[in-house]
Amino acid sequence: MKLNRLQIVLLLAAALLLGFLGAYAGISIAGDKDSGQQTASRENLEEKLNGDKSESLTGDLQKVEQAYALIQENYVEEVDGNELVEGAIEGMLATLEDPHSSYLNLESMDEFNQQIESSFEGIGAEVSMVNGVVTIVSPIKDSPAEKAGLRPNDQVLTVDGEDLDGLNLNEAVAKIRGEKGTEVTLEIIRAAGDPFEVVIARDTIPIETVYSETETIDGKTTGIIEITNFSENTATEFIEHLSDLEDNGLDGLVIDVRGNPGGLLNVVEDMLALFVPEDLPFIQIEDADGNIEAIHSDLKETKDYPISVLIDEGSASASEILAVALQELDYDIVGQTSYGKGTVQTAVPLGDGSSIKLTTFKWLSPNGEWINEVGVEPNIPVDQPDYYYANPISIEEPFGLDDTDPGIANIQLMLGGIGYDPGRMDGYFNEQTEEAVKQFQKDNDLSATGEVDEETAGLIDTRVIERIRSGEDDVQLEKALEELYK
Repeated sequence: MKLNRLQIVLLLAAALLLGFLGAYAGISIAGDKDSGQQTASRENLEEKLNGDKSESLTGDLQKVEQAYALIQENYVEEVDGNELVEGAIEGMLATLEDPHSSYLNLESMDEFNQQIESSFEGIGAEVSMVNGVVTIVSPIKDSPAEKAGLRPNDQVLTVDGEDLDGLNLNEAVAKIRGEKGTEVTLEIIRAAGDPFEVVIARDTIPIETVYSETETIDGKTTGIIEITNFSENTATEFIEHLSDLEDNGLDGLVIDVRGNPGGLLNVVEDMLALFVPEDLPFIQIEDADGNIEAIHSDLKETKDYPISVLIDEGSASASEILAVALQELDYDIVGQTSYGKGTVQTAVPLGDGSSIKLTTFKWLSPNGEWINEVGVEPNIPVDQPDYYYANPISIEEPFGLDDTDPGIANIQLMLGGIGYDPGRMDGYFNEQTEEAVKQFQKDNDLSATGEVDEETAGLIDTRVIERIRSGEDDVQLEKALEELYK
């Protein structure tokens, strides 16, 4: 059965790609055009959800119709009927207390359709609603959000000075997204730090999803394939990159899905079919009645080279499907515990272009494990250097000699990360910290005052982000390469 792209969208993470959509960072079936792996459960669900909708309202639903008529006819001010309907739908979904079930309006669905086929505009970050707070799942590679230093688990408090408290995810995202060239100011809180503001210029978000390179490790040709999300062309891109590497004599492979929030289900299925042999399912789907369907490849044997997978807290949904499947084949998983999204949502069209996204399935690992709210735990845990997790510097008054402040400890951490030894990391601005600041200022053509003012702070932030993005201190990748041939 071939399904329309917008008919059945299975989503494993209720993340919103800021600037375009409510519900991308998850997993979707986009028609199964290539894989042909539409299971009976999914077919049955489609028939169930898209059955005869012409029956008249009965029972409790009559109350909804009565309430609608009562408001329309008697409310003291004019009421938009469409807003009443959308509000009723959102209210029903809210009673589920499921952050991953939501209403997708016309704009959200239109922008989703654009995204899976072409480039789009925005800041390029996926978010979810966590305990009522808009939370970054992951910034997209090379996006404005990544360049501004946003990280997984950053919480968004305000947008252009407007508090997001009380807004649903769609409403919050509507305030963040916008046209290329415009700016948005986000107030962010990271871990237990103080809130800080980030100004981000919206841009065209890159759609390339697969990158590869090779390194020689102990004389062995090692491929590194990075996957930034699982979109419509990702499987094709991945197969091309992998074939090129194998044609040139591949001795080992590292698959990097750090910061990858998910994507299309048939895409990750097509990719896992290259690695998981036919005797083991690469994913299992469990419906509301507890019925489980296992999905297999027709692969006869595994690859003849070692494989490692890199994950972190921003790896979600399809990334976790890939990681746990390979982990249960005894391949190494390196990095940090992943996001933990093990439910599946189905987006069902309502006839006018809008959809309801409803949790309908669980997905399970090949061995039947459910990683929801737990994540995939690496068998080789590795954290990045401490400065990767520093907060952007917030300055009200310049920091200088003999000052003491938690913000100074953050500055000392960042200075150390970019090669300037502050002497201590406890928040006391001593003479060695002053000398480190002076040297940084000299190296960056600033007045060497030894004080950290707004200009110096901004440049320290910039240099830290540049160093992180350069991969110069990527100890997770280094560890994956080191362990690959052991």
